[in-house]
Amino acid sequence: MCELFGICSKDTCQINEYLKEFFSHSNAHPHGWGLALLEQNEIQLEKEPVQATKSNYLKERLSVPISAKNAFAHIRYATIGNVEYRNCHPYTMKDMGGRRWTLVHNGTIFDYSPLNRYVTIQNGDTDSERILMYFVERINQEEMLLQRQMTGEERFHMLDSIIVEMSKGNKLNLLLYDGELFYVHTNYANSLYELVKENRVFFSTVPLGKEKWRPVPFATFLAYRRGQRVFIGTDHGNEYKDSEENLKFLYRIFSDL
Repeated sequence: MCELFGICSKDTCQINEYLKEFFSHSNAHPHGWGLALLEQNEIQLEKEPVQATKSNYLKERLSVPISAKNAFAHIRYATIGNVEYRNCHPYTMKDMGGRRWTLVHNGTIFDYSPLNRYVTIQNGDTDSERILMYFVERINQEEMLLQRQMTGEERFHMLDSIIVEMSKGNKLNLLLYDGELFYVHTNYANSLYELVKENRVFFSTVPLGKEKWRPVPFATFLAYRRGQRVFIGTDHGNEYKDSEENLKFLYRIFSDL
């Protein structure tokens, strides 16, 4: 599976040491890396379809201070989608109101029919890109009906309802940022942790270093702002567990990459 890293902070902080530890895991996740520094609707996005520890560019990038209030990082183990730039995370796009959305995902969508229509129009091949396209389209549709932009709380509750449905039978670990809110979800046991410090919170697929990381609240959509949790969604109970059928599905896809 892939690995995710994120930070949501009130103040800008340097994250090099966390990133170095995170990207060092790429021997087991060799199919690409990505880094996004996020500030409202602005994004600094860098990614390559190569193993992070073999990237000369990333080595140079990590040799100078990297600071952010909000950031995502991703190392990819390809399941759906070939090993190429367009299939590397993070993904980003703007909604009709000009709000920028950015996503990193660790998981697989085995069956969720609303995503099928994006297969022929997406840039790459991944289910992760389709998830983001669907989120943004649903936001666009609702704002057209309202004839105004949704509030953060309205966006959260709409996405929460989508997550409840999408997580049924699917592995859905993700970090999502919309320029205001930093969203988090996991429904696969022991696969997303948080480190809470004063006015900031870090997220990682596995704990980084020896600090007091703890599991992210399970099977519940969450939203953070400026390092503080502000919304808690439905405790949906849709835990994803590996099955023989799903593992066979992944093996068939991976053998075609």
